[in-house]
Amino acid sequence: MSVADNYFEKLYRSSEDPWSFRERWYEQRKRNLTLAVLPRSHYGSIFEPGCANGELSARLAERCTQLLCSDTSAIALELARNRLAHRSNVRLLQTRLPQQWPQGRFDLIVLSELCYYLDEQDLDRLIESARAALNPGGNLLACHWRWPIDECPLSGDEVHRRLHERLGLPRLLRHEDADLLLEVWATDATSVAQREGLAPDTSLEPPA
Repeated sequence: MSVADNYFEKLYRSSEDPWSFRERWYEQRKRNLTLAVLPRSHYGSIFEPGCANGELSARLAERCTQLLCSDTSAIALELARNRLAHRSNVRLLQTRLPQQWPQGRFDLIVLSELCYYLDEQDLDRLIESARAALNPGGNLLACHWRWPIDECPLSGDEVHRRLHERLGLPRLLRHEDADLLLEVWATDATSVAQREGLAPDTSLEPPA
């Protein structure tokens, strides 16, 4: 069974930063890695479900024209709203995913430390919704903690295995260390260098 909404409400009632996003180097490093591996310097539209208190959102807002952030927790969204008040390109939405996946299509979807709170059935529905919501040329980034979390139905490794199997998209990048998995998929496999004309476009080559 997926983790219930009140799990997150309890966390935010006890602390405005329950995972120490601001203080821990693990969290700062993870954000830096996330921003560094994005295949594009700028996106038209980004969707960040599970935005928490908006620390990653503030960085993503610098890389896009429009950013949609959502969270199941009303407290988290209020914290994110305060954190992002100076950003005119950000919209916030309270949603329970995968049931309330928002309308619209996106150039980038960021699933950061989110999917292991879902059971297999809900994760499959979320993957299906995310794939359908990607614009042509779009990217999906996923980043998850690898150590056990007692309350979570799935591990980070299980989440990423399922994402890769069910997205059916080329994987552009995989970073793995003891603490986290970070992967990027795309609707096409064109690399950064190929897109900038620095490497041959192999998609135009005739099959062998």
